[in-house]
Amino acid sequence: MRLGSYSKRVLSGTVAYTLLLTSFTPPPVQAGVLGGFATEWTQLANNVQLVTTYIRQGEELRQKILMVADMAKQATELPMQIFGPIMAEIANLHGVVQNGRALAYSMANLDAEFRNRFTGYGYAGNAWYLKYRDWAQTSLDTSLGALKAANIQASQMNSEEAILRQLRTMSTSSDGRLKAIQVANQINEHMIQQMMKLRQIMLADLQGKQAFQAAQIQKDATATAATEKFFNRVVAAPDPRKY
Repeated sequence: MRLGSYSKRVLSGTVAYTLLLTSFTPPPVQAGVLGGFATEWTQLANNVQLVTTYIRQGEELRQKILMVADMAKQATELPMQIFGPIMAEIANLHGVVQNGRALAYSMANLDAEFRNRFTGYGYAGNAWYLKYRDWAQTSLDTSLGALKAANIQASQMNSEEAILRQLRTMSTSSDGRLKAIQVANQINEHMIQQMMKLRQIMLADLQGKQAFQAAQIQKDATATAATEKFFNRVVAAPDPRKY
């Protein structure tokens, strides 16, 4: 900007000086002196053209410097970027839902455990109360795991709010395209993490409901099988020798 102001001042002075010279009418001189004045006017015109060329080149250089400075500004990266520890938090929730006798969605042997505890329709005999205790404990522990997962996610909201405040500050203070893009990427990353946590809490809620439903179905199925066995029992014929 300093170069432009200086160039304008030089150009204005040159033009004024040229107008002054052109308005001045020299007195009559001899024929031999006229050729000397013509040479001086030619040199002056050449100097004015040279100064104009320098001014134009200076303005072009100023524009190029501004363009390079803008490119450097737009390519400046953020001093720091914020990404939450999503995998560590998910692993923590995976462990929480596996509580006691719970049937957790994160169990490696979920299918075998489910079939072992809920055997389906069948007469339990004298093991009825033992089996009922196992079903009830499975349902309770699974529900407790879902509640613990919800409790952990509730405790994480304070740290997540702190991350959002930092992202807001970074978004309002971004003075370049690259910084703005990096802030937008971090916001998108945070949104994806929230969606992953939402899916996980839905899974925890689903496992609690399904464990309770399985316990109720198994209890009804076992009770019905016991009723069927009672009514279908074979009544032994009386022994006449007792009389």
